[in-house]
Amino acid sequence: MLYTSLILGLVSSLHCVGMCGPIALSLGLSKEENINLYLKNLTYQFGRVTTYTFFGLMVGFFGSGIQLILPQQLISIMVGVIMLALMVLPKVLDLTSFNNPLSHLLLKIKLSLGKLLGNKKYNSLYTIGVLNGFLPCGPVYVALTAAIASTNVLESALFMFIYGVGTIPLMFITVLFGNKLSSNFRNTIFNIYPYILVILAILFVLRGLELNIPYVSPPKETLQIAPSKKCH
Repeated sequence: MLYTSLILGLVSSLHCVGMCGPIALSLGLSKEENINLYLKNLTYQFGRVTTYTFFGLMVGFFGSGIQLILPQQLISIMVGVIMLALMVLPKVLDLTSFNNPLSHLLLKIKLSLGKLLGNKKYNSLYTIGVLNGFLPCGPVYVALTAAIASTNVLESALFMFIYGVGTIPLMFITVLFGNKLSSNFRNTIFNIYPYILVILAILFVLRGLELNIPYVSPPKETLQIAPSKKCH
């Protein structure tokens, strides 16, 4: 699961360059001296990771409740099917199209981001990252769906933390060299993302089918949680 979260984060960063890239470029860090550029860049990136980890804790409590009812194998299959559905029905992820309290909350987040952009202090950059993590993002929803299949709350939070870390390399490079990336290049890597995500979704389904394929679809005994040993 944790390897999956890292791969999912790396793949999701292809999407992030297209969607969140403008925010990253608006930070105006390219004029900073080298050491400050790297530290401030990381500060912004870990602001996003903080929000993703928080989300992981929240869905972890939800997932723990589901695992009391459904077996781990069935949860894995359901997660894969939901991930595929989210790709086939992208409008499901468009939360901004609804006239509800959530839309007003998102508007406030965007206004707060607007006020902070241009402020290059570390606390402001971290806050921008945190707020950026709350903006609607299809890949994050997919990652949260996958995190539900984790075995407990802490693993769900760790799943989302590693997912966030996986998004950092490409986003870090975007902040450094984003202005030099052509729009065609960004559109190309943006379009690759759905195909890789479909592959990951299929892997989740295979994982739950217990086909005894090493590293892809392990047998039932591997997926079961071993009971804790008691000390005598």
